[in-house]
Amino acid sequence: MTEKETALPQDQEAARRLPGDPSPEEKIARMLRVDHAGEYGAVRIYEGQMAVLGRSGSGEILRHMRDQERAHLETFEEWIAKRRVRPTLLSPCWHVAGYALGMASALLGERAAMACTVAVEEVIDTHYQGQIAQLGEDEPELRETIAAFRTDELAHKDLAIAHGAEDAPGYTLLSGAVKTASRLAIWLSTRI
Repeated sequence: MTEKETALPQDQEAARRLPGDPSPEEKIARMLRVDHAGEYGAVRIYEGQMAVLGRSGSGEILRHMRDQERAHLETFEEWIAKRRVRPTLLSPCWHVAGYALGMASALLGERAAMACTVAVEEVIDTHYQGQIAQLGEDEPELRETIAAFRTDELAHKDLAIAHGAEDAPGYTLLSGAVKTASRLAIWLSTRI
């Protein structure tokens, strides 16, 4: 038998990695970093929307979704502390950008705020699905946490659709812009 044939599974993983590929530990750190940033950004979006619409008919719905995002954020704060993962260096940007996106979408009206939610949650659904698949059986607790949060995010999307998101003026344009910004934020937060 060759040395490669007798290698442990961990050694096989290392043998498949190309130079510059992140280690399994770095992959988990990147997941935690980006998920923490995403939940932080989501809280800020809802806070921006509530600054404009907090007393409207949508106020209670926005509060409910914000509170769920806060719970997600607290969980990821525990994970990054436990795993000693550095949060993204872009947190100050997401602090301002999330709030600004929330306010801007709310200033366009309740339906536009809901359209923003739908767009963000569609991107997060795909993002979380990819992470769940990538984790496989290696990190059952993290995988289950992400799966549970994905369920909440899909409920936010459904709630926003039920409250007229798709009837927002310029829905396709607004949705496309928010999705592009969300994907860019994910890419950047994973790396920086």
